[in-house]
Amino acid sequence: MTSSQQRAALQRQIWQIANDVRGAVDGWDFKQYVLGTLFYRFISENFASYIEGGDDSIHYAELADKVITPDIKDDAIKTKGYFIYPSQLFATIAARANSNERLNTDLAAVFASIENSANGYPSERDIKGLFADFDTTSNRLGNTVVDKNTRLAAVLKGVAGLEFGDFEGSHIDLFGDAYEFLISNYAANAGKSGGEFFTPQHVSKLIAQLAMHKQTSVNKIYDPACGSGSLLLQAKKHFDAHIIEDGFWGQEINHTTYNLARMNMFLHNINYDKFNIQLGDTLENPQFWEDKPFDAIVSNPPYSLKWIGSDNPTLINDERFAPAGVLAPKSKADFAFVLHALSYLSGKGRAAIVCFPGVFYRGGAEAKIRQYLVDNNYVETVIALAPNLFFGTTIAVTILVLSKHKTDTKTQFIDASGLFKKETNTNTLTDAHIDHIMQAFDSKTNVEHFAKSVSFEHVAANDYNLSVSSYVEAQDKREVVDIAQLNAKLKTTVAKIGQLRKDIDAIVAEIENVDSEGVSA
Repeated sequence: MTSSQQRAALQRQIWQIANDVRGAVDGWDFKQYVLGTLFYRFISENFASYIEGGDDSIHYAELADKVITPDIKDDAIKTKGYFIYPSQLFATIAARANSNERLNTDLAAVFASIENSANGYPSERDIKGLFADFDTTSNRLGNTVVDKNTRLAAVLKGVAGLEFGDFEGSHIDLFGDAYEFLISNYAANAGKSGGEFFTPQHVSKLIAQLAMHKQTSVNKIYDPACGSGSLLLQAKKHFDAHIIEDGFWGQEINHTTYNLARMNMFLHNINYDKFNIQLGDTLENPQFWEDKPFDAIVSNPPYSLKWIGSDNPTLINDERFAPAGVLAPKSKADFAFVLHALSYLSGKGRAAIVCFPGVFYRGGAEAKIRQYLVDNNYVETVIALAPNLFFGTTIAVTILVLSKHKTDTKTQFIDASGLFKKETNTNTLTDAHIDHIMQAFDSKTNVEHFAKSVSFEHVAANDYNLSVSSYVEAQDKREVVDIAQLNAKLKTTVAKIGQLRKDIDAIVAEIENVDSEGVSA
């Protein structure tokens, strides 16, 4: 089965599951059950594959729980970060789901057991609460136990029916594709909340390439507002697995999304010791002080977010914000995220951050922060993207690329607003579009109407305005008219019209003359 066939099969199956539970679970809430079940299946197959170790004579699901010794369990938790008994495997539970009158409570017990298996181990923080949003007792599944079990069984059976070969043979990113499919179909109905923590894969790919550009290796990659982790994982998808030495780091304020991000790490086969996702407010309670700096930073923080700002007088002395001498406005935290990322960036690395366009031209504190960034030569490139590339918003955003190792004092501006492929509900960036942008980013060559490198003096003289449109002249696609040539054509046309009138007058006069002679006769 090809990747496209697998993807189509996955989407058909998800809709079938949706139909089976329709009327009980809202579309947006429904994603928690599908994604949680996908995660449960994945870690079950992952764990069984680890225990079997490629030995065809071992079938972990067929073993009795009692044959598992404490040493086996201890070693497995130290390696995988969690433990699942044969009786707790997804395949075991799904096989008898329709006849299990205690399905909802059995599932809750299994999830609690998996999470608790990590207690006291280094992986405890990474495993704890992973299934918190998979509430098997929720009234959203139905008012009675029978209703709940019926719908849970439908979800389990549906996910069990996804056919993607053996664990190692899946051609596509099962979780990632399912997640993007659900987001794209439900985000419109969920309003802003549907898409605020999801960066489409095509945009994530561009951002990851910008941050990782020409770095043969990075110590670790970091996203200060990581959402579901999609930006971090693009680095793994599109680069050699060994280029990121110490793994993937991120912070997320939304508890549900924080759980999804951790699930996403496991579902991309990133072991617990290779990722560190923390829960909390990045601006007010930043994590990883002891772990910075980072060689690659990617981020799509919330646009124009309100934050405490100047209401907390200690923040102006925070080492992230103090160098700029001013805090981002309380009503617009965009530059607070930018300064946070800059503070965590290593001397050899890059940060690629999606920003609301207004931060590049507005006055006040934001203008002072732009001046700080430009005066200290941190702004490498500003890239204007096309509108409607994201779920939940149609605005045309801009990518800010920061670097602490620039070799000159110029700032590059790229107008990629014309690069997009029109889809049904949103626009997308194709691989060709991404390659076009990356070629310009790499070469720093001026390309008329597309890319321009501007001197520090020019930017400073322009009041530190960093809007792409201020430096890259848009192509005038109106038809060019040669006035002299047009006048010549008009003169010729007028002459022809004049001659035609004379000819017509002569013909009319001749006709009138004939008629007159006829009457006289």
